[in-house]
Amino acid sequence: MFSNLKAELDSIMDRDPAAQSRLEVFFLYSGFRAVRSYRTAHWFYQHNHKFMARYLSQRTRHKTGIEIHPGAKIGKGLFIDHGMGVVIGETAEIGDYCTLYQGVTLGATGKDQGKRHPTLGNHVFVGSGAKILGPFRVGDNAHVGAGAVVLKEVPDNATVVGVPARVVRIAGRRPANVEPAHTGERTSQQIGYVGVQLRRIQEQLDRLTEAVLNPGERQVAKSS
Repeated sequence: MFSNLKAELDSIMDRDPAAQSRLEVFFLYSGFRAVRSYRTAHWFYQHNHKFMARYLSQRTRHKTGIEIHPGAKIGKGLFIDHGMGVVIGETAEIGDYCTLYQGVTLGATGKDQGKRHPTLGNHVFVGSGAKILGPFRVGDNAHVGAGAVVLKEVPDNATVVGVPARVVRIAGRRPANVEPAHTGERTSQQIGYVGVQLRRIQEQLDRLTEAVLNPGERQVAKSS
């Protein structure tokens, strides 16, 4: 028990440059407190004391702003940094030494039965506000960008960004069939430019049409 506790403290010390001591992490880090409380709640859940498990879960949610369903399966070394607004669903599974930032949701879409929530591999990093929704796997060493909405499986060593999320890197290299992240923005700018040009052409056509259909009015305007 104490060896596991020390390992979790050490994993946070290794990944958080702001951590000054294990004592600080133990007493002041809400993510650490939430995970430790989950361990107890999960024990009650496994032994069919569902009410007590949910009571501990909701009590921790009230104190830390982090909601972890006691039925979730979490490996060792989970680091929830800051943590406010993190939600981990009942059938979610998290591997070893994963990192979640504030506002992360490991949730469901409402369309699935049984296994409804995602599975994270080992050493997965999930940025602030990311939503991973559905019963698929996010591979080992994957990075999910802040604000991404992930709706399908993510390969090992991949980086995904955007809404919906798309793979932009695998093992540090851009896949051949993936466009640069800024392509959509550049295309939107080009479409806007074309729209402006079309409006100018339409205005010129309107003036020419008016001149052709009303030559008399144009002549009167000149003489006056």
